[in-house]
Amino acid sequence: MRHLIIPDCQVKPGHSTEYLGFIGQYILEKQPEKIVCLGDFADMESLSSYDVGKKSFEGKRYVKDIEASHQAMHTLLAPIKEHNAALAKKKKAQYKPEMHMLYGNHEYRIEKAVNNDPKLEGVLSLDHLSFENAGWQTHPFLDVLLLDGVAYSHYFVTGVAGRPASTASAQLRKTNMSCVAGHQQGLQIATATRADGALLTSVICGSAYEHDEDYMGPQGNKHWRGILVAHDVHDGQFDLMPVSLAYLRKKYS
Repeated sequence: MRHLIIPDCQVKPGHSTEYLGFIGQYILEKQPEKIVCLGDFADMESLSSYDVGKKSFEGKRYVKDIEASHQAMHTLLAPIKEHNAALAKKKKAQYKPEMHMLYGNHEYRIEKAVNNDPKLEGVLSLDHLSFENAGWQTHPFLDVLLLDGVAYSHYFVTGVAGRPASTASAQLRKTNMSCVAGHQQGLQIATATRADGALLTSVICGSAYEHDEDYMGPQGNKHWRGILVAHDVHDGQFDLMPVSLAYLRKKYS
């Protein structure tokens, strides 16, 4: 069993998502059985500083965020859809992986906006992202998804304040099992061994995008960017293979 893991993409208007097509081609080439997107696929920047009654919220910008997410998802899945369309004409078995989308705090900005102003109920909705229509099984923000003994969540909380685990080691101590989270840029890996000798692996990887974030500054944007493949997943054990976006661009561009 192989899991292909896509960290935060933070798709927003005005930034190229060509790299998502490279990820889609890699998925098609390797054909993992399960795909997990760790959340924050859509950035939803129009809701990042939402204030009731202020100009900071404009429906037009919200629509642009949704459109950018739709186009990015089309780019990601296009190689698979084109491949399957060709197979369908030949009446051959198609590639249909099990796909899981974890909602992140950026998508949760939609729910938060509605909770802060109930008049927006029915105007703003997670359904507008159309992840289910694209073939994903969606999971609420901070729900834990268990697949083949591995726990997935946008992030795992530590302490009574519910803050995200800041290191892969702290995350492993909290969960006591193999686990993978996004949210935090870069790549952290920590391991431990169970009493029966089984290897536990904890991963934090929150950057599968090529653009820089202004708030992080020149040094903060030097983090690792890419996807992960978990090979031979069983009972929480797996062999981890990071695949950088730089490698994918060289391979498929």
